[in-house]
Amino acid sequence: MTSTDGATLARPSRSQELLRAISRATAPISRRLAGHRFLPLWAVLRHRGRRTGREYAVPVAIRATEDAFVIAIPFGERTQWVRNVVDAGGCTIRWQAAEHPATAPAIIGYEEAAPAFSPMQQWILHRAGVSRFIRLSRAAKGRP
Repeated sequence: MTSTDGATLARPSRSQELLRAISRATAPISRRLAGHRFLPLWAVLRHRGRRTGREYAVPVAIRATEDAFVIAIPFGERTQWVRNVVDAGGCTIRWQAAEHPATAPAIIGYEEAAPAFSPMQQWILHRAGVSRFIRLSRAAKGRP
């Protein structure tokens, strides 16, 4: 498979295809619930399109550490929202009913991201084949 920019893309694994199907099926409910105080695993990531400048809102599973947010990238770092956030140098995250500016995006691997997740979440991520994550620094204004 090749992308529109000529890069070779790997065919998704069976677990990634299943994860994508689950994501599509649960997207309507996750969009409604993400960012609320009673669901700390879900947030709404707001970013601007690289070319259009249009604002987008994406529901994401998120883990917060003292100084950063860690978000799994189950569909790869070439996903549009990931590229937009990296190119812009940050985004805004609505998490636990508050807006949090997030800066300094960095793509990290499983080993670096794992401590942010519980053992059960680590197991799920491993079984789903998720190996890439984005780490975003929590700007001072967004800290509780």
